[in-house]
Amino acid sequence: MFKSVTNLKTSDCGDCPIQASAVCSRCEPDELEALERLKTYKTYAAGQTIIWAGDELQFVGSVVKGVATLSQTMEDGRRQMVGLLLPSDFVGRPGRQHAPFDVIAATEVTLCRFHKADFENLIKTSTAVASRLLEMMLDELDAAREWMLLLGRKTAREKIASLIVIIARRDKSLGPFEGNSRIQFDLPLSREAMADYLGLTLETVSRQISSLKRDGFIELTGKRHIAIPDFARLENETGDDTDGGMLA
Repeated sequence: MFKSVTNLKTSDCGDCPIQASAVCSRCEPDELEALERLKTYKTYAAGQTIIWAGDELQFVGSVVKGVATLSQTMEDGRRQMVGLLLPSDFVGRPGRQHAPFDVIAATEVTLCRFHKADFENLIKTSTAVASRLLEMMLDELDAAREWMLLLGRKTAREKIASLIVIIARRDKSLGPFEGNSRIQFDLPLSREAMADYLGLTLETVSRQISSLKRDGFIELTGKRHIAIPDFARLENETGDDTDGGMLA
């Protein structure tokens, strides 16, 4: 069952926790008023399918709270996660009739939703929404290229380090950080989901997380709460050329 989100302070767009980075972030007051009239909220339980691949798209919207996964299932039942949706990320595609991927709530997820046809009409007249949506889609393209590198060329240890770094960078609640910043947050994915997403076995994920913990790159409380004592040091474990220097 969908649950009400009236307990969240999101009835007014001005109080929305993702307003600074969502598709509406550059809207003028009149454009926000138009969005206010169109929006509704839905909350999905962890594990619930938000959209099935192949479904006709009835709505689009923004993730207000929680994390969802994008995945595709093959004919023999194998499933590959191809992306994550975090707060402020956009769900659905204006102009596209059917959904290309399953969208599944990894945690409890609240969406700010708009009827697809109404939203498509809005972006015809709102340059702020249209330009921000284009920018977000280009960011998503960059993220997809990053996932391709992560899945295709990195070692298991680099994959785990990269996933943790990516989630930390995209968690807007952490605020800006750089250098040797210490940060902590809850991982939105179980180890089983991480294994599914990265194309690794559960045992490999657990072994690499334990290795990163043993070497002091991360600290764990329980299975999900993670602290990164030195963010720059963990970045160096991803295998990325973070300093832009020439290879030796």
